[in-house]
Amino acid sequence: MHEEEHYVNRSNWLRAAVLGANDGIISVASIVIGVAAATTSREPILLAALAATVAGALSMAAGEYISVSSQSDLERADLDREARELADHPREEERELAGIYRARGLSDELARQVAAALTAHDPLTAHARDELGISKITQAQPTRAALASGLSFLAGAALPVLVAAVGPLRGMVPVQYGITLLALVLLGALAARTGGGAHLGRRSAHLPLGHGGHGRYGPGGVPFRSSGALANRFVGPKATQSSTPSRLKR
Repeated sequence: MHEEEHYVNRSNWLRAAVLGANDGIISVASIVIGVAAATTSREPILLAALAATVAGALSMAAGEYISVSSQSDLERADLDREARELADHPREEERELAGIYRARGLSDELARQVAAALTAHDPLTAHARDELGISKITQAQPTRAALASGLSFLAGAALPVLVAAVGPLRGMVPVQYGITLLALVLLGALAARTGGGAHLGRRSAHLPLGHGGHGRYGPGGVPFRSSGALANRFVGPKATQSSTPSRLKR
């Protein structure tokens, strides 16, 4: 059985991890720079760096958990409401589902057949996915987000703490500035690679981007932007023009 791994599967933890690491680098380095500018003794610099690391990791984890829990509460409330609607008005909900599929390009008869089949199998999952846009991939996961944010904060703060522990006392401020900028660049590159951004430029050159988005719809039957518009936004108009087949240009 062929199984594909998609980058969107990482969305639940990657965003939290990038935010946590970014905050760990910048906030701890800023504290180290501030204390180092006021003293030439290593102990208060290192103590401040360690205190900022512990406090920041706990704060990021707790904040991420609360934030994503709020999203999870909204999703559960919508699912509960949809379950009640399915229990009270099953035929109307099935017609609503068929309307979504018609908006995506299915014929009336086929849309009714698909809606009836999905309603007989698992109506709540069908409405959650196609009406509300909730799926296993996008569903909020507070614990995973909290762990990703807290642990990545510790990882991001490790470099400023290391500089505070072994860096030169007299040159602590400029060294910390340089290390911070380097760490942010590396974080951006790592995040882009983990999220698939490093492959965008190479793969988009092989796609017909001119009218590739025609007929594609999101939750509730709302059409997505064409892939040409997305390419202009993320890759640039030159890349879009060069990759469009001549038959589309005419």
